[in-house]
Amino acid sequence: MPSKIFYVKPFSDETLNKLITFSRYLGEDERGAKLMLDEDRARANGVELNEILSTLKELNVKLDQDVLSYLENELSAPNVTFEIEKGKLIVRANRRLSDILAKYRIKLQYDPDLKIYRTRPYYYHILRKILENEGLRVQKLVLPDVRFSMKLKVNLRQYQLEALEAWKENGFRGVIALPTGAGKTLVGIAGIVETGGPALIVSFTNEQLKQWEESIAKYTSNQPKIGLYYSRRKDIEPITITTYQTAIKHIDKLSMFKLLIIDEAHHLPAERFREIALSCLAPFRMGLSATPYRTDGKHVELFRLMGGLVYQKGVEELVVEGYLARFKVIRVKIPLTEEEAEQYNTLAKKFRSLSEGKRVLEVLRRAREGDRKALEAVRVYNAMNMIKGLTKGKLVKIKEIVERERDKKIIIFTQYVEHANEIARLTGAKLLTGQMSKKERDLTLDEFKNQKSGVLVLTTVGDEGLDIPDASVGILVAGTSSRRQYVQRLGRLLRNNSGGKVAVLYELIAKGTSEEYQSKVRRSTPFDSLIYSFDDKK
Repeated sequence: MPSKIFYVKPFSDETLNKLITFSRYLGEDERGAKLMLDEDRARANGVELNEILSTLKELNVKLDQDVLSYLENELSAPNVTFEIEKGKLIVRANRRLSDILAKYRIKLQYDPDLKIYRTRPYYYHILRKILENEGLRVQKLVLPDVRFSMKLKVNLRQYQLEALEAWKENGFRGVIALPTGAGKTLVGIAGIVETGGPALIVSFTNEQLKQWEESIAKYTSNQPKIGLYYSRRKDIEPITITTYQTAIKHIDKLSMFKLLIIDEAHHLPAERFREIALSCLAPFRMGLSATPYRTDGKHVELFRLMGGLVYQKGVEELVVEGYLARFKVIRVKIPLTEEEAEQYNTLAKKFRSLSEGKRVLEVLRRAREGDRKALEAVRVYNAMNMIKGLTKGKLVKIKEIVERERDKKIIIFTQYVEHANEIARLTGAKLLTGQMSKKERDLTLDEFKNQKSGVLVLTTVGDEGLDIPDASVGILVAGTSSRRQYVQRLGRLLRNNSGGKVAVLYELIAKGTSEEYQSKVRRSTPFDSLIYSFDDKK
């Protein structure tokens, strides 16, 4: 190693203070102040090579060429390097970062033994930009440089163009909220076309995964290879489609994409699923949802992880503009039989006693913790739901509606598999439940889509992502107070607006039960008051 010692004569305290930012003071002798260049100190103090050379030139200090070459090599190296290791972003620095991090109120986990910082890959682009703006030399991560020129084969609707433009203006980041049936998938595909690089699509169900694959093939040309990453298939391609459940298990293999698309994005803030967004490097992000807002307030986290809410359009606007079918909701209150009423009221009284006036969510929480009284209360509560969910009066009304609407495609929504089986037997309907294999569900859906008319009974497995464009009649036999579930189910009927079609949703409510309250809650927002057309049947 060449000698890094140099002398300065004469010198002042001011000069010495400047010199010790990049060198060490070794004392004085007849030649003047003796110092030794210290590249570690220079890096720690953020002193660049050109500043060192300028200072020494002013003091008439000349360095040997070997020393100059050594310093150039040492001080031209990156101040900060990044790498991905076991799902973590590793930050290495040859100078102190604490002041910069404190300035931006950033807290990173520091390992004093390895002298590295650890954080989530999500923060890579933010950190890199901050450190570069602070004048540091940053060695960027080497990301896949795959580019493709996929093109759309269809014209986007005006609101889809508006949504895409708002997303682009926000730095190719953000959540787009459009009703079920409004073509969110097509907006997502347009986002892939715009970015022209590797894209990871995360769907909520296997059915949605297949629909994304089919839609990309149908609506684009010159598309790159598409990989499906779920179940036993683990294919990573320039466009890769996976599910929430698979992504969370294999996120270390799925983190290096340019664009991240999260479908049904309202699920993302769940404690487990948010890891998907945090573990992905993707600088470009698009969240798609019909109902982005959550009653628990966690949509704030969704917007933070995906780039804010950049575009929103409601059902009522798209109906008025002719993009979605006009519709009406017919609420039918059906009294219990004497026997049903007696059973229900007995169970309701027992539940009130066991729950001690606590809300259902609190009772459920206690039951999960093993509280015996709460466990019994939950059993009673479920028995109440079984009674009100499918009463004899509802069965009569279902049969009546099916007969009246028999020339149309009808979807019947319920909560329980037992009820779905009974309704299917009564009406001769096709059945779709979570207990069926994926192959059976796909076959059932394909058959129903290819029919001109018919009946399909769904449990909650059909609440999100099913694409049945020509269904125009729905019968809501049982549900929850969730507005999201209600909007999703209604959306199943709004996709086809051809021929002045009017979609109808029959909402069957067991009179004198908590279903009356649930119906009121899911309709108690300004949004609902704008879009509903009621035909109440007492």
